[in-house]
Amino acid sequence: MSKISIETDLCKGCSYCIHYCPQKIIEKGKSTNTKGYIYVFQKEADKCTGCKICAIVCPDAAIEVYK
Repeated sequence: MSKISIETDLCKGCSYCIHYCPQKIIEKGKSTNTKGYIYVFQKEADKCTGCKICAIVCPDAAIEVYK
């Protein structure tokens, strides 16, 4: 099972990861980080395939994928 780790203080909530995730398991949260941005989170960890597309498209390098 794969999972992603999101460095919430780096995330600006651009939603690229949400748009490009083939499994559609990332969504915006309701909380803000220290910079005032609403950050994303992984909602269904058991459906993550570890494709790393979210980490590749993240312009802020806020996502790491673990297999």
